[in-house]
Amino acid sequence: ASADALVAVSESVRDDLVSLGIAPAAKIRVVPLGLDLAHLAAELPRGGLRREAEVPEEAPLVGMVGRLVPIKDVPTFLRAARLVRGERADARFALVGDGEERGGLEALCRELGLAEAVTFFGWRRDLAAVYGDLDVVVNASRNEGTPVALIEALAAGRPVVATRVGGTPDLLGGGERGRLVPPGDAEALARAVLETLDQSEAARRRAQAGREHVLARHSADRLVRDVDALYRELRAAKKAA
Repeated sequence: ASADALVAVSESVRDDLVSLGIAPAAKIRVVPLGLDLAHLAAELPRGGLRREAEVPEEAPLVGMVGRLVPIKDVPTFLRAARLVRGERADARFALVGDGEERGGLEALCRELGLAEAVTFFGWRRDLAAVYGDLDVVVNASRNEGTPVALIEALAAGRPVVATRVGGTPDLLGGGERGRLVPPGDAEALARAVLETLDQSEAARRRAQAGREHVLARHSADRLVRDVDALYRELRAAKKAA
């Protein structure tokens, strides 16, 4: 109650805060995430991840980047992977990140017959090399604020497929900058991945629109400007009171 303003990372998060009675809309400012994206917007290296996992250059490589925790719903991604393999037997999959669910997910891969198709890479610092090798980046989360991995993927010009949750639809322009699917729906996720792989020109246009959007809206410089403007606004209001 004593805060002069609350900050939300997207319009959807702001609307959720209002609907939950956390604060009135007039007290909430939307300040989108800002990240250092320049290294991802440059020409990316290709081949490092693929060599490590022995993925042929011509094989589609579909990946998730992030924590292996329940809210990320990696099991739905793996079930979708099995369906994708039914149509594209050469497709391979990458999980970049780590977390409490890794052991169970490795067991699920074996159960689904995906042990040879999915590589667990753990945490990686070389994100440019990661995104340089991924043909499609997936986010299967059950909820999100603004997904950092998708911002990074879009900055790298990667086609993305994501669940329609939290701030993700805002980030993806309702589907103009990436494919959106319902959460927990492996069949819908698989269809969207296959269509993204098959419809290369449409996927390229969405990815280009996504890159332009995130470089304009989610840069570190823009975040500094927005926060500076917010503090100046609040300080001016206090002086005027």
